Amino acid sequence: MSPPVDLDRLSHAELKSLVIKLLEQVTELQRANAALRDEIARLKGGPGRPTIKPSGMEKATEPPKPVGPQSPKRGPTKTKLTINEEKTVKVAAPPGSRFKGSTSFIVQDLILRPHVVDFRCERWLTPDGTLLTAPLPDGIEGHFGPELRRFILALYHQGQVTVPRLVEMVQALGIFISKRQVVRLLNEGQERFLNEANDVLRAGLSSASWITVDDTGARHKAKNGFCTQIGNAHFTWFGTTASKNRANFLALLRAGYDDYIINDQAIAYMRQRSLAGPVITRLAEHPDQQFIDHTAWTAHLKKLGITDLKVSPNPVEIATEGALWGSIKAHGLLPNTVIVSDDAGQFNVGEHGLCWVHAERLVHQLDAFTDENRKAQCHIRDLIWRFYRDLKAYRLAPSKKRKASLTARFDRIFTRQTGFVTLDRLLKRLHANKAELLKVLERPEIPLHTNGSENDIRAHVTKRKVSGGTRSDIGRDCRDGFLGLAKTCKKLGIAFWDYLGSRLGVPGQPDVPGLADIVKHRCASA
Repeated sequence: MSPPVDLDRLSHAELKSLVIKLLEQVTELQRANAALRDEIARLKGGPGRPTIKPSGMEKATEPPKPVGPQSPKRGPTKTKLTINEEKTVKVAAPPGSRFKGSTSFIVQDLILRPHVVDFRCERWLTPDGTLLTAPLPDGIEGHFGPELRRFILALYHQGQVTVPRLVEMVQALGIFISKRQVVRLLNEGQERFLNEANDVLRAGLSSASWITVDDTGARHKAKNGFCTQIGNAHFTWFGTTASKNRANFLALLRAGYDDYIINDQAIAYMRQRSLAGPVITRLAEHPDQQFIDHTAWTAHLKKLGITDLKVSPNPVEIATEGALWGSIKAHGLLPNTVIVSDDAGQFNVGEHGLCWVHAERLVHQLDAFTDENRKAQCHIRDLIWRFYRDLKAYRLAPSKKRKASLTARFDRIFTRQTGFVTLDRLLKRLHANKAELLKVLERPEIPLHTNGSENDIRAHVTKRKVSGGTRSDIGRDCRDGFLGLAKTCKKLGIAFWDYLGSRLGVPGQPDVPGLADIVKHRCASA
């Protein structure tokens, strides 16, 4: 900022205002400097700065738990277990002792040992000269059985064990296997799992009334990328890509489809994003309306001369986003689904709601330099917490009267003039997001936060910290697919161990139905 002409002529109030502005600028410079230091430390392999603790708004606004009778005591463990073996332990009693029966002592144990089977496959020469060989039993693929493959998949994806430690552990159990063979068991021949992960995403996007989304950094082929999480209370899906723009997010929302479609929904999207009318007319009136992949779509834009236009907004970008949105709608995805996000721009598509925890965090992290500013900040936070508590109560019992009252309260809170310039500017920004923050008044079933996505994506962050990045496309897809399947199984109340056993054909394992069917049923009945 440029200095005033004469500091001596400034009044006390003007000097105070100037000092506060300078303090704000110094704080921003310190924050930028700290971020640069963190990045330098990360590149050098050093520790980063500790993160600020969350405000606790979600937990603090929970209603107190009713005081009632204590929960019943847990029953005996023996009733929940299947006894596989009974052993009688004898004792040398002194002469004259009388036998008084026995007492039971339950011990749970786990048996881990190598089990090698030599399958002697019969061979018969038929009368027509054909050599007939008996096939291997179901579940046998290659020289490693389904139990070993399940053990490796569970430890790596659910247990977050690195490949070197996994190899060392399996070899210590007596299995003759190399690191390359373990990697093959993790990556090769997993198409059925990856297809089921895509089916889960399609089932969720076609039947869920809401989803929450988030993203985090990811490393692939020694390059920085981004992993996007999509899910709700019944499913989770991860997808790692090189970018995080809106077109990338829309491409992920297609759930595995590769086409681009021009239809009414695509045209409406383009108009909403202020694409030029003549460009929309060219796309709408052309006889070709569906394109099988990105190459065909790009060739179509070039043929229409849209790629040669140098205007703002970028017509290629908006048209591509519209065609992606048209594909999503054409495949029956996101029929009336609300997307709840943390206000990242790439997630603002379709029916969109915002996370209140992230909104309040902006107020919580403001730097205040005077007692008046700190008092104003605390007062606004208190008003937001009270409003948030009432929004949670509204979700349980919505009504038109309470909706009107909460709408009016929102305006009163976020149009206040506190005298704290930075806070007033932030309140104005949050008020501009009124429709997204109050989406719950129209759709009471949606959550008020994205805590579910934050929790889901933590598994991917842990995987990144433990194992680093991926080196092959199939490795990236398997990592994302199995992490999503493990999270989905947990949400559906299915043991991931049982799921793997069912899919790998482990003998005697319970049959687990298709996860996509369960997700669709749960979302439809929610």
